[in-house]
Amino acid sequence: LRFIKKTLKNHSEEYVCNDESGKPMTLNQVFESLNLTAYDLSVDMLDVHADRNTFHRFDKFNAKYNPIGESRLREVFLKTDNFNGGKYFASIIKEVMFDLKESKYQNAELRLSIYGRSRDEWDKLAQWAITHNVYCDNVRWLIQVPRLYDIYKAKNLINNFQEILENIFMPLFEVTNDPRSHPELHQFLQYVIGFDSVDDESKPEHPLFDKNVRTPDLWNTKENPPYSYYLFFMYANQAVLNHFRRERGLNTFVLRP
Repeated sequence: LRFIKKTLKNHSEEYVCNDESGKPMTLNQVFESLNLTAYDLSVDMLDVHADRNTFHRFDKFNAKYNPIGESRLREVFLKTDNFNGGKYFASIIKEVMFDLKESKYQNAELRLSIYGRSRDEWDKLAQWAITHNVYCDNVRWLIQVPRLYDIYKAKNLINNFQEILENIFMPLFEVTNDPRSHPELHQFLQYVIGFDSVDDESKPEHPLFDKNVRTPDLWNTKENPPYSYYLFFMYANQAVLNHFRRERGLNTFVLRP
């Protein structure tokens, strides 16, 4: 809340996103389109704090990512790959990091997402982290991978499940093999401690996973693989990756779903 008010006061004329027709909007225009001013905002209105009901229902948990329930504000303030290169998100994180440094004995494990939609996600994320210098000895990163194969398949972004695995793990094998191939990613990974698999756990699914199950390169149906399928292939790839990184004297990752 403090950050949003401060940014509205000092950077209201900065372009922060595109409207529906693709025309750039200033921060001021974004808030005007929501009929809001800096004076209207309150912690309750933002509605992003977690109470005891938040973690029992995925829809409620997910809604908390949208300040005032507006996905546009989420894009402006909480994304690494938005119109202005994740500048505001980095600034908020740096303020949190400053507080952690001041208190000396507090550490945080912050989360960033890798979706597996395209091969360059890791490089973009690392570039954001290095460009904005979101570095602190009190902070480590956990990478969460949403289980959204069915959505990407429906939009024709991928052909099969194998492509998601390659988009997530191929850059990691490349940078482990030769750090010069992705120099920023090599730096960033030194502060990544592990992976998580995230989605709505309450969704009913067919838990079929036996020796006859399709391999990822043949999983090209429109339905999402079961949780166990996601987890097995994340584990298998990560196990090999960790052996490889250990041999090269690099840090390894935990799988913490």
